[in-house]
Amino acid sequence: MIRTPLRPLARVLHARATGANPDAIERENLSLRHQEMQVQARQRAEGRLLVLGLFFVCAFGAIIARMAMTAVSEPAEPVASVPGSAIAMQRADIVDREGRLLATNFETHSLYAQPPQMIDPIGAAEKLVEIFPDLDRERLIKDFTGKRKFLWVKKKISPEQLQAVHDIGDPGLMFGPREMRLYPNGSLAAHVLGGAGFGKEGVNAAEVIGVAGVERQFDDYLRDPANAGKPLQLSLDLTVQAAAEQVLYGGMKLMNAKGATSILMDTHTGEVISVVSFPDFDPNDRPRPPTSGFDPSDSPLFNRAVQGVYELGSTFKIFTAAQAMDLGLVGADTVIDTRGPLRWGRFAIRDFRNYGNEMSVTKIIVKSSNIGTARLAQQIGVERQKSFLQTMGMLDPTPFEISEAAGGKPLLPANWSELSAMTISYGHGISTTPMHLAAGYAAVANGGRYVAPTILKRNGAQLGQRVMSEASAAAARKMLRKVVSEGTASFAEVEGYQVGGKTGTADKPKPRGGYYEDKVIATFASIFPAHDPKYVLIVTLDEPSIIAHGEERRTAGWTATPVAAEMIGRVAPLLGLRPQVEPAEVTGITLTSN
Repeated sequence: MIRTPLRPLARVLHARATGANPDAIERENLSLRHQEMQVQARQRAEGRLLVLGLFFVCAFGAIIARMAMTAVSEPAEPVASVPGSAIAMQRADIVDREGRLLATNFETHSLYAQPPQMIDPIGAAEKLVEIFPDLDRERLIKDFTGKRKFLWVKKKISPEQLQAVHDIGDPGLMFGPREMRLYPNGSLAAHVLGGAGFGKEGVNAAEVIGVAGVERQFDDYLRDPANAGKPLQLSLDLTVQAAAEQVLYGGMKLMNAKGATSILMDTHTGEVISVVSFPDFDPNDRPRPPTSGFDPSDSPLFNRAVQGVYELGSTFKIFTAAQAMDLGLVGADTVIDTRGPLRWGRFAIRDFRNYGNEMSVTKIIVKSSNIGTARLAQQIGVERQKSFLQTMGMLDPTPFEISEAAGGKPLLPANWSELSAMTISYGHGISTTPMHLAAGYAAVANGGRYVAPTILKRNGAQLGQRVMSEASAAAARKMLRKVVSEGTASFAEVEGYQVGGKTGTADKPKPRGGYYEDKVIATFASIFPAHDPKYVLIVTLDEPSIIAHGEERRTAGWTATPVAAEMIGRVAPLLGLRPQVEPAEVTGITLTSN
């Protein structure tokens, strides 16, 4: 911009020539310049006001447009989620070792209501109560006639229920697509599968998440789209699981037990072919956790196989005998002093009955002598016993891959004294789960190698570190066989399958401390076939009691053992095991010349 000079030379010279005042020229030009500046300032202010006005118009337009979209869109219940995150609806199937379906997805619908759009809210509420008897009529009427603009009526409904609600014809009742988890076998393997629920929810989708069992343990895998829907394959065998559940349930009822659990495990791979816990539940309609009570085992959600921490009694004696033989302290025929009672300070260790003044190590296991086992523990010592049980996995939660297994932490003595070592040697003073026991017996059965129990299908042996020599394991297996053929587990004999095992009966602890006087935990730990063990079977009954030969019987030999025998007879053919004649021991023959 070129400004006009305030004192133009030509006009100043002309003014002087004519006698005019040159200062008047400067004042005139200055006034014109101020007027020009005022015009420019006004124009700039008007431009700014125009821009600001356009901004407010756009902002209010966006707000009005958003309000209009909200008014005409379907309402959704607010949920806590990451802004912009999508609801993942796909979830992989779960199958057994043969590829048979255990869990899958099922398309269904949800039912929600928009009360402002309802024509007859009271009538609709009454008809809904007829379709869904579990709904509260008064609460439903209050919600429908109140100020609520949205509410869930049912998160999952069946096709029949959808049609019944559709027939009501009220425009305020609306449906949303839903994907839910379906367990086609009902309560079969319920504690393993656990169950699923809804995570992030909207009216058009819901995220399915695992809440227990393998559904929770492998939730990331099952929800990961990178797996392209590849199913999670478990080690369970559906047919074996069904047979085991049927036998165990019948045995629990016959033995008047409060609960029961069983574990069938491959001795070389660690695969758990079957695991059962009673009482159970249907994961399609998973019950709510208990909110009161001191005994968690009262809940059907309680998994006794991995959460039930019990003193498992005399089933531990074989570990003591195997360790003593492995250390070279005794042999299978070494004679041990069993005179009783064995006193330690003010405590006394007694046997169930008087077995005489001395017995061989084999006889101690066959007759289940507490005194004889405690004598072995004295020779082993505290530190060596502790180290041995550590290598057997008895001092930590099992690595079994379901979410509840981490809670099955063994209960150990605060002060592991010599007296503790003596009581632990026969299964008292230490509490573990039946899954710990299964892993321990698998080590005896497979030749002395620890194998971790797993719920996933494996290919080939998964043997871990050596915990005892093959010779000690073989001697222990012979002892377990004699317990069945000659000792306390005679009811476990199954023709053609040569069962070996050990009974264990322990007083049941109270939830608040101490022990019941007339309640026990009865366990039978077995291997079969005993000469070449393929499988370990653990059967545990909670508070069994029967009348036999005119007397009340609670011990494992009368309760858990016959149940295990029936189960072996049922599942062994399903596992492909053929009945066979038991191999006889080779008699030593010395050849001499004539």
